[in-house]
This record gives sequence, C-alpha cells and structure tokens, in this order.
Amino acid sequence: MSELANPAPPGRKKAATLADVARLAGVSPMTASRVVNTPERVNEVLAARVRNAVDLLGYVPNAMAAGLRVSKARMVAALLPTLIGPVFQELVTSLSNAFAAQGYQLMIGQIGYGPVEDLAAIRSVIQRRPDGIVMVGLCRSPEGFRMLRASGIPVVETWDLSANPVDMLVGFSHTQIGSAVAEYLYRKGYRDVGIITAADPRAQAREKAFIERSHELGARSARAFYTVAPSTVGSGRAGLADLLGAPLSGVFCSSDSLALGAAIEAQSRGLRVPGQLAIVGMGDQSFAQDAEPPLTTVRLDGTRIGRLAAEMIFARAQGAPVEMPIVDLGFEIVERSST
Repeated sequence: MSELANPAPPGRKKAATLADVARLAGVSPMTASRVVNTPERVNEVLAARVRNAVDLLGYVPNAMAAGLRVSKARMVAALLPTLIGPVFQELVTSLSNAFAAQGYQLMIGQIGYGPVEDLAAIRSVIQRRPDGIVMVGLCRSPEGFRMLRASGIPVVETWDLSANPVDMLVGFSHTQIGSAVAEYLYRKGYRDVGIITAADPRAQAREKAFIERSHELGARSARAFYTVAPSTVGSGRAGLADLLGAPLSGVFCSSDSLALGAAIEAQSRGLRVPGQLAIVGMGDQSFAQDAEPPLTTVRLDGTRIGRLAAEMIFARAQGAPVEMPIVDLGFEIVERSST
C-alpha cells in the first residue's frame, strides 16, 4: 500500500503554563504554584479550583528547573506497550539510529497494552520536557491526550491509524489488515478459519475485521481465541488446541510468536501445515522465514516507521512545517510455505 496523506490536525498550541492555570482558576500565580507544589498550604476550595484548571488545560509541571536548563535536552522519549515484545525491536532500532545520528538520546518507557495508557508514565515523560515523544499506538485516554497536546512537545503516534492524532502519526490500519488476511485465506480455499489474538485495542480491531470479512465472504466458520499481551509461543499452542475443538483449516495469529506456537502444536498433533492447516502470522520477525515450515506473515515496515517519525521530530525541532503529518505506510502479506 502507498503512503497516504490526510488533513493535518489542529496546530499545536504553546505549552500550558502555570500562569494559564492561575488565570483560568481566578487565583494568583503564587496560589496556583502553592497548590501544585505544596497543596497543604492552600484551603481546599481554592485548591479544588486550581486542580480543575490543571485538568482542563492538561498542565504538567516541568520537573527540570528553568535555571538548571541552559540548553536543549536533545532527548526524545519512546513510549512502548512493552519492553520485551520482539515485534517492536525493528522500530526501536530505527528510532535509536536516526536520533543518535543527530546527537539525540532515546529514552524508552512502558505504557502497557490496556485501553487506557499508564498516565503516570506519560506525565513523567512530559515533566522531563524531551524534544519529542514517539508513541507506539494511539493515545486512547482523554486525559493523556490533553496532557500531550497541552505540553507543546512534538508527538508522533505510530503503529496505528487515526484521523485525529495528538499531533503527527505514522502507521497503518489494523482493520485493513484483518480484512486483507481474511480475503487471503478465502482466496486460498480455507473456509473454516480462526484467529488467535491478544485483547489489546489494536489486536481487537484486527480480530473484528477478520471475523466480519470472513463471514461476508462465506466462510463456514470464523472463531477467535483470546490471550494476554505480549504474546508467547505457549499462548499460540494453547490457542490452536482450543480452536481445534471444531473444524479448522486456517488460522490467523496476531503475532509471529503465536503463529510459531500454533505450528508447533499442529506438528505435535500430526497435522500437516499447510496440507491440513494454514497458518498466518504478523510482524515478519526474523525467525518467521526460518521456521518449519516458513511462516506466511503480515510485514510491517518498522524501520521506515521509525525513520519517518524521527524526521518529523527533527523538522519540528528546527521550526519547519511537516507537510504530511499523517502517513499511512500500509502493510504487505508475505506468502511462505505455511499457507
């Protein structure tokens, strides 16, 4: 799929300041400062007004005193769902290389797979005032969204697609992936299909599209097995064992680790892959082509995502406009022996 530019999100405003909080709360800057730093010294009525203004503006105090900061931090933060998931390694390596080449340090944090991010982690990163923030996935919590926008820090969301990002975005459509894999398996003649998937929002979007499109195409059955993220080989084995309780000819796994586990479980049961069962993974990890049989998978260009995200941050750091603030890089189904 080709790159796709969408309308730019609203322009970034200046970071919310303590003066803005005081003005909105109708108190003096000194009172607002006391509420933020020493709330026990302020009566509860005034404190409540200031806290409400903080929430409305998404204000996050700067943890680095201005007097101690005489130059730019030259640091960029990357927020990942997990620090151990292999599917993001290509993206992180690309980010690290791109930023290091320009003299920036990459700080990595974890925000989890839940429907609402770890707001404490987001707040902590904003307090350090990095030169940019790269998120794997979309910011899904209204509070986190407000904090990131109010910070004035360039933000690039990745690994997903939205018409309303916090700031900038480089990714792909998980809904389109689910539909495309359903169509691929149907074209190959597989009519009893299933999906082994994690339950995070991105995986749920793929699962929903895969099941719906399979039904639309006329698949005899389309079922799902859910596991926790990050996925493991063992989860893939357990998922296939569950799905084999009913007729099954093709299975889509939401990661290559799950697909590898499914292949191992199939072989342990004497099932021929792909003779009796087709398996599709996602991520095109390095082991996918070396598995037995080599795994058909969905290729996601993590290297390019990281490079484009870095270029967006560099442009903003230099005060230059970003011509394509929303980029859909698409995906590719890489066919191998498992189907």
